[in-house]
Amino acid sequence: MPLSDSAIRAFRPKEKRYKKADQRGLFIEVEPNGSKLWRWKYRIHGREKRISLGRYPDVSLAQARRLQEDARRLLEEGKDPSLERQKARLVASVSAENTFGGVAREYINIKMIGDQRAETTIAKARWLLEQLKPLWPLPIAEIKAPEILGALRRIEAKGKHETARRCRSFASRVFRYAVATAKAENDPCSVLRGALINPKVTHYAAMTEPSQVGQLLRSIDEYTGNTITRIAMQVMPHVMCRPGELRLAEWSEFNFDEAKWTIPMGRMKSRRPHSVPLSEQVLSYLCDMRHLTGPTGFVFPAFHTTRRPMSENTINQAFRRMGYTSDEMTAHGWRTTASTLLNESGKWNPDAIERSLAHADSNAVRGTYNRGRYWVERVEMHQWWSDYLDELRDGGDVIPFNRKARA
Repeated sequence: MPLSDSAIRAFRPKEKRYKKADQRGLFIEVEPNGSKLWRWKYRIHGREKRISLGRYPDVSLAQARRLQEDARRLLEEGKDPSLERQKARLVASVSAENTFGGVAREYINIKMIGDQRAETTIAKARWLLEQLKPLWPLPIAEIKAPEILGALRRIEAKGKHETARRCRSFASRVFRYAVATAKAENDPCSVLRGALINPKVTHYAAMTEPSQVGQLLRSIDEYTGNTITRIAMQVMPHVMCRPGELRLAEWSEFNFDEAKWTIPMGRMKSRRPHSVPLSEQVLSYLCDMRHLTGPTGFVFPAFHTTRRPMSENTINQAFRRMGYTSDEMTAHGWRTTASTLLNESGKWNPDAIERSLAHADSNAVRGTYNRGRYWVERVEMHQWWSDYLDELRDGGDVIPFNRKARA
């Protein structure tokens, strides 16, 4: 006899589980704890099987009968309802993993961490992903251009035009990775070119007047803050590297016999190892540092622990304490200072200067050739540059550079 809701509500738990039949193999099991579970029993290929249809009263009698009918139709089509349910769960699981957030994290882990991108590059990618949080739960294969544009417009509305542009570029790389791994069919970001506000181009503040550079160098020597910070500021103008490359430097990267610092590819923006000639002045600064932080670990560790490197804001904050605003000078600005003054001196091959700045060559073969070709000139150039910085610091005569290049 078919069940009724009133009869089901009247079922009371017993010491052992028992079941009550409804119709066509549908029945309800009453557990000793009082819970009531819907089951459907069927046969396929000569075997008896059963599947769960949910818990009563979350699944009512009418709903349980509809679920039973759906499963019975699958059986009539020659499909096993239990296997079809497992397939559906698997598809749902894969779809959950293939959300924009999941694929983006996979992209960072495989294509960025796996390819040994610089730590700062990986951190920036994670930060960009955080800005695109509204897209995280969406299945990547179903995301369309308007949904991406909506997320980018929210960023633009805060006045962050450059961030929006970089987020579009990052999202595009994620979609291209999804296409390559068969998780999506196209990159909807490609049609958004020109849809965003063009950000105003800003450059790192830098000093390029020799007299001002000399005054800054004197101010650094007189800095009364942390000694490690002072020496880092003294070294930076000479080595022409990016701030992140210097603050993450480890003692194992320095060869004092060959006067060379080899920065591993994992920290370089170009993803190639980079060698920096060390002038006599830099070697002297490093000898002072080795007494403080050597001989292993970070050359310029954090204030409170040697297990972490100096903060990325430490040098810029020191400039602010010295009275230099962010519009006057930044740690990254030393690269502009070196590039400008070395080119204006007319003494050095521009390609040698570019190699010292670790600017990637668009021609891979030519770039590999030039990395070795200009080493001898770069060694001489770095020593000349350090000597020239000392002259400026000491208030000596300023070499009359050719200003046509600057104009």
